[in-house]
Amino acid sequence: MQEEFLEQSDLYEHHRIVADKKQGLLRVDKFLFSRLEKVSRNKIQMAVRAGNVLVNNNSVKPNYRVKPGDTITVVLPYPHQEYEILPEEIPLHILFEDEHIIVVDKEAGMVVHPGHGNYTGTLVNALCWHLKDLPLFQTGEIRPGLAHRIDKDTSGILVIAKTELALNRLAKQFFDHTTARTYHALVWGIPDPAKGTITGNIGRSIRDRLKMQVFPEGNNGKPAITHYRVIEQLGYVSLVECRLETGRTHQIRAHMEYIKHPVFNDERYGGDKILRGTVFTKYKQFVENCFEIMPRHALHAKSLGFKHPESGKEMIFDSALPDDMCRVIEKWRIYLINRES
Repeated sequence: MQEEFLEQSDLYEHHRIVADKKQGLLRVDKFLFSRLEKVSRNKIQMAVRAGNVLVNNNSVKPNYRVKPGDTITVVLPYPHQEYEILPEEIPLHILFEDEHIIVVDKEAGMVVHPGHGNYTGTLVNALCWHLKDLPLFQTGEIRPGLAHRIDKDTSGILVIAKTELALNRLAKQFFDHTTARTYHALVWGIPDPAKGTITGNIGRSIRDRLKMQVFPEGNNGKPAITHYRVIEQLGYVSLVECRLETGRTHQIRAHMEYIKHPVFNDERYGGDKILRGTVFTKYKQFVENCFEIMPRHALHAKSLGFKHPESGKEMIFDSALPDDMCRVIEKWRIYLINRES
């Protein structure tokens, strides 16, 4: 009896199949093609070539013949979805581009891919215009080239694959958590200790389906680890660096709320209220002015490190903090100086 387990996120699929005792010898690409719905043989062969297909924990070639009892695992970049993507001529801030990848610095407010009422004006719409001559961006896939993503109101760095092979290799790095991602966040209060690690499974909130929730114990959610350090104390808020060991949806936002230091002006996780400070009207007006300057959560994808999918070379990219976040941080610096004088 064949046994199959499927784990699926928005950006990749993870399959585990155990061949039954009566399985005849069959090439692994043909074996997977016969068992995975809506997955082309070419996509499977690309996954094999990228090293994303393992048999008994060892990478194999497409002509490997599956034997009875073999355990086959495969990571595919994204589930197929029928959706018409409209290429749109939208400017992109490109940090790096070659024939395999493109690294962009996304501005806050831009949705990464279409869905849930955002069908145009997304990063994917812009990429489909910029890369319209490439086969990967002519497939009609809803998330072509995406191995990871960041929230609409989070600014910062994303790497996008330009070929199927590059996508498979990048997807495997994100799946295995071998990338290096750091974020800068302005959060309420001063975390104590100033450097630490937040652990706790993250899953969909029981009370609010638009939020993620931290489950400190039990089997709910998926394991999540965030390393943080305070960069600068600014009185009632702090500038914090967060390094992701895992990459769950809303991970930093949920983890910072969990330790009672929500991201500044994060409406979904309670950071859009005055959580620290005084009761004076002047202070309340000051915070409201900060919210007006930066009408989004104060989170920026600062740096991204990964291995180039073709050369294997270690690459690292850094992005300057956006203007709205810099202006709010400077206002808090001035407030702190005036408060202490």
